[in-house]
Amino acid sequence: MLEVNSPETPQPRSPRVPEAPELVHAFINRHIPFFILVAVLLGQLIFLAFQVTRKHNVRLIKLWAVAAFDPFERSLRGLTDATAVAVHTYDNLGRAQRENKDLRQQLAAARAKVLELSEEGVENARLKALLGLSSRLPLRTVAATVIAASPGTSSAVFIDKGTDDGLVTDLPVMTPEGIAGKTIAVFPHTAQVLLITDLSSGAGCMIEKTQAEGVLKGDGDGLCRLAYIMNEEAVAPGDAVVTSGLDQIYPKGLLVGRVVKVTDGNIYKNITVKPEAALDRLGNVLVVLKPFTAAKLPSSSDDRRQEESQTPISNQRPALSHR
Repeated sequence: MLEVNSPETPQPRSPRVPEAPELVHAFINRHIPFFILVAVLLGQLIFLAFQVTRKHNVRLIKLWAVAAFDPFERSLRGLTDATAVAVHTYDNLGRAQRENKDLRQQLAAARAKVLELSEEGVENARLKALLGLSSRLPLRTVAATVIAASPGTSSAVFIDKGTDDGLVTDLPVMTPEGIAGKTIAVFPHTAQVLLITDLSSGAGCMIEKTQAEGVLKGDGDGLCRLAYIMNEEAVAPGDAVVTSGLDQIYPKGLLVGRVVKVTDGNIYKNITVKPEAALDRLGNVLVVLKPFTAAKLPSSSDDRRQEESQTPISNQRPALSHR
C-alpha cells in the first residue's frame, strides 16, 4: 500500500511556461500580415517623400531628415563649441599662470636690485660722512672696515687693519656719529676692537652741558652707564655725553651718546647713556692714531660756530659733538 507523499506516489506535473523567444516568435507569426502592411505603407510614404516637393523645390524627405537630425546636430554643435571654449579658457589660464610666474620673478629681481642700490647708497653716504669726519679731525686717522664679530660676544669686533698699518693697542675707534670703542689686540693685518657697551670697557666722559666728569662703562645690553656723577649735578634725558680725555685713550670732545635715563642714588646719580654710533651694525670706522694728546679738538660751541660760518646750512653736520 502506497503512503501519502511517499517517493513512489506520482506527483501532478505543472504546465510548461513558454520562454521569451518563443513568445516573440509566436507574436510575429500571428501578426505577419500587419507587419507586411506597415512595411508597405512606410515604403510608399518614403517613395512619396522622394517624389513630393515643397516650396523652394525642396523634397519632403529632405525636410524630414533635417527635422529628425537637427536636434542632434544642434546638440553636437553646442558640445563642440563648449569644448572649444573650455580648451581656449584652459590655454589662457595656463598662459596667465606662466606670465604671473614670470612677473613674480621679475618683481623679486627688481626688489633685490632696489635693495642692493639702497644698500649701496647707504654705504656711500657712510663713506662720505667718514671722509668728511677724517678731513675735519685735527688727528691722524686710518679708515678700516669691520670684517667680523668676536665669537660668543657682540661687544667686540675685528677690523681689517693691523700693525702693518700703524695700529697699536688702546687706539680710539669711531664713526661719524660718535666713538665706538678701542683696539685691545692688534695683529699684522687685523685688530680686535672692544666696544664701549662691553662690561669691561671704560672711558673718561663728561656731561657736555655742565662739564661734570665721570666714567663711562658698558652694561652688556647695548647701553652704557655714566658713573661717579654727583647727585647735585643737573643731568636730564637728552643731554650729550662727550669724552673728557682724562683716560689718555680718547681725545677730549668726541661725542659718545645721550642720556636716556637718570635717577638719584646714595651719592652718585644712576645715568643710562645710549651710544650715538650704531654699534650693532658697524661697517666703516676710523682709527685715531697716536700721539693725539697735543691735538686740540674744537669744543661743541666752537665747532658749531666754525661750521656755520664756513658751511651752508643744508650741509652742516658736526661730528665731534652733539648734532
